[in-house]
Amino acid sequence: MVTTSKRRATVRHAASLLPFGPGPGGARPGAGRKPKIPGRPGVDHRPRQALASRNPVHVTLELQSGLPRLRRKREYAVLRAAFAKGCSRNLRGTFRLCHYAVLNDHLHLICEAQDRTALARGLQGLLIRIAKALNKLWSRRGSVFADRYHDRVLKTPREVRNALRYLFGNGRKHAAEGRMLTVPQAIDTFTSAPWFDGFRERIVVVGIAAVVRPVANPGTWMLREGWLKHGRLSVHELPSSA
Repeated sequence: MVTTSKRRATVRHAASLLPFGPGPGGARPGAGRKPKIPGRPGVDHRPRQALASRNPVHVTLELQSGLPRLRRKREYAVLRAAFAKGCSRNLRGTFRLCHYAVLNDHLHLICEAQDRTALARGLQGLLIRIAKALNKLWSRRGSVFADRYHDRVLKTPREVRNALRYLFGNGRKHAAEGRMLTVPQAIDTFTSAPWFDGFRERIVVVGIAAVVRPVANPGTWMLREGWLKHGRLSVHELPSSA
């Protein structure tokens, strides 16, 4: 007498031997995970690039569509408080937020981390803190960020300098292109530029002493001084691409 378990095992074995002809599988138009923002491709789900503690990382975070702009007084105050709180809580230094730029619907960060795991955990804690604070401000619930974060490991001093130029000049470039954004000051105060000491020009930001520092001092050689091999930044520099 054949038991139920043996009958099931026989069916599974027979199914595993069935020949499968050519079908619609594989790469084809429309296949794969659909983007969370219509019309905008999501972040690739391939394994991320290995990260060494000596390399800073440029991280980009997209907001869900339809949310208020981040470059407003109340929203920016919430973000800056979340950045500062993250710096004070990460006392072991396994993850550091060293620079940032706030755009209307996305964030750029330059971070340092001990390894890939420390980066993921540090960003997870930071993003949860930001999402809770913004949802409270907006009296809403739900996701705030649209997709996985995108990151690029910065492997040379020149790449670090280019990333700094991108963060500090991207808002002004968007403003010059008419993207519903203005930067009336010499520097973009919706970035960490007021706490940056690598400009050629002398910059004085009124009232900066009363603001809690929202970024950590860099620990890697490349972000601390290595990028200076290619010259200090000017407040007039703009990124070559946006």
